[in-house]
Parts: sequence; structure tokens; C-alpha cells
Amino acid sequence: MAGTRAMRLSIVFASSLCVFALMLITVDPETQYTVDEVIDSSQEFEGERVFIRGQVENGSINHQSMHFTLLGVENQLVIDYSAASVPDAFSDGLSISVRGTLISEGGILVLKATEIQTGCPSKYES
Repeated sequence: MAGTRAMRLSIVFASSLCVFALMLITVDPETQYTVDEVIDSSQEFEGERVFIRGQVENGSINHQSMHFTLLGVENQLVIDYSAASVPDAFSDGLSISVRGTLISEGGILVLKATEIQTGCPSKYES
């Protein structure tokens, strides 16, 4: 009986270990970059899917052209959000994360956004 219990525990442990290893293999962590990192290495990121964080420039949101400007410390990046759904909390001056593809349009770098994420405002309200 002791041998069968040890055998069952070994099988459960090995199965759990296999599931954990498969989870680690299949999860592809996505690095979040700043606007400045992307602009400084634009040739490396052009045509690639990136995840960028920055601050929405005050007065830059244009709902007709579906563009806004995302600010870094030293640089700025034009975001085309025509293919992304906009969260309710999206507004000027907000720190956000944007996922999309970096392209060059007429010599200007533009991020074609597919996803825009804002922080949860209720988390910061007292």
C-alpha cells in the first residue's frame, strides 16, 4: 500500500511539474517600453509590434483623425487609435499604455494602436 501511495504522489508531482513547465514555455512576456526608448531605437522597432507607455499630451486628442500624441521625457510619438477601442477613462494628461505596430508615415513615426490601457482611477481616489 505504501508503494502505491508513493507512486501516486510521484505521478501527481511529475504531472504538476510538466504543466508548470508548459506554462513557462508558452507564456511570452511582453516588454513595455517608454516613448524615449522606442524613438531612440526606432530602426529596431519599426514594423514591429510594441507595447509603449507614456502620457497623453494635453490638447492632442483629435477624434476626427483618430490621432493623439504620447509624450516621453524627451520625445513624443503620434498614435493612430482608429483600430483601437478607447477606454472610458481616456483623456488628456493621462498616463497610459498602448499596444500596436510602429510604422513610418511620410517620415514621421506613428504607432498604429490596437489596444489602449489606462489605470483604474478608483484605485487612486481617496
